[in-house]
Amino acid sequence: MPENAALSELDAELMARALELGHSGDPSPNPHVGAVVAREREIVGEGFHNMAGDDHAEIVALRAAGDKAKGATLYVTIEPCNHTGRTGPCADAIVAAGIKRVVIGTRDPNPHVPGGGVEKLRERGVEVVTGILEDEAKRLILPWTKYVTKGASYLSLKLAISLDGRVATRTGISKWITGPKSRARVHALRATYDAVMVGINTVLADDPQLTVRDVSGRNPVRVIVDSKLRTPADSRLVTTARETPTCVITTVDAPVALGEQLEAAGVAVVRVPTTGGGRCDMAAALRALAAREVVSVLCEGGAELAGSLLAGRLPSELHVFIAPVLLGPRGIPGAVDWAGPEAPAQAPRIDPPTWELCGNDAYVSGPIVYPKKKAPTE
Repeated sequence: MPENAALSELDAELMARALELGHSGDPSPNPHVGAVVAREREIVGEGFHNMAGDDHAEIVALRAAGDKAKGATLYVTIEPCNHTGRTGPCADAIVAAGIKRVVIGTRDPNPHVPGGGVEKLRERGVEVVTGILEDEAKRLILPWTKYVTKGASYLSLKLAISLDGRVATRTGISKWITGPKSRARVHALRATYDAVMVGINTVLADDPQLTVRDVSGRNPVRVIVDSKLRTPADSRLVTTARETPTCVITTVDAPVALGEQLEAAGVAVVRVPTTGGGRCDMAAALRALAAREVVSVLCEGGAELAGSLLAGRLPSELHVFIAPVLLGPRGIPGAVDWAGPEAPAQAPRIDPPTWELCGNDAYVSGPIVYPKKKAPTE
């Protein structure tokens, strides 16, 4: 095998380890980052960015490597920073440690900070290679990239449905359509997002807690979309708002007094423009959440909210748990209440989909691809 081919294979192998490390920690509103320091195939230090304000992944890996960092190669999933934020520039620390070569997954997409980590390293005599497992590195920071480049929270939509696409029986009962393994998976999913969001109809029907219970993990911020401020003061979300951060997204036209009552209970009330149908402008809501350093949001329904989000092409991911039951009530909307496409070719779809079993249920997830909009006819 030629030397450069062997080196590329080793670079990919060690970058894969850095990516594995990068999935650890809870660094929001910073990106997930993993790093490895190696002397050829021997890993002498590794780390990840655990939480905002803590050392970056590169610094953790360099500290673990100690003197063995001198002359070694650093593998890092994103371009080392060249600015001072909550911590100092990683590029300076890499040079000071005597690293000879830096292998990077992807360049930093953040337009709000001065770049140049790669350029500074090269100016200081460090060999730099970029674009190793770049697609995987970009996927690792996908929510954060949306957050820093668009100024909006990254949105995923989760549905739990029957085989015929229903979310409740004819009497309105929805607990439980899916089984315990699916519910545990949903709780694990919640723990990976900054916020979990539901519509007011879900609050009125289910009085949910929206906390992480079936698995270990932190509770996300709880967000209620409530255009008319109908959220009951005695709901579990409101009465526990001082324990778990809770936010209500409402319109600028909603009653001021009702908003003040919720705020007195510890609920943050965020007002956004009203759509023509009197609902909350959800694109504006995602920008408002991003302004509060909410990088990612998992929406768990209900049908009206899911429909308005899909109609606006706002969700980037879809997570659907399908139970092997048939509910079929006449006249009750399915999991998504919207006009929908005229033809299957115009429908949003998961591409590529990932399928797995959760107990007796099927679970399909992946990025949502929206068809191109029709050009206006002359």
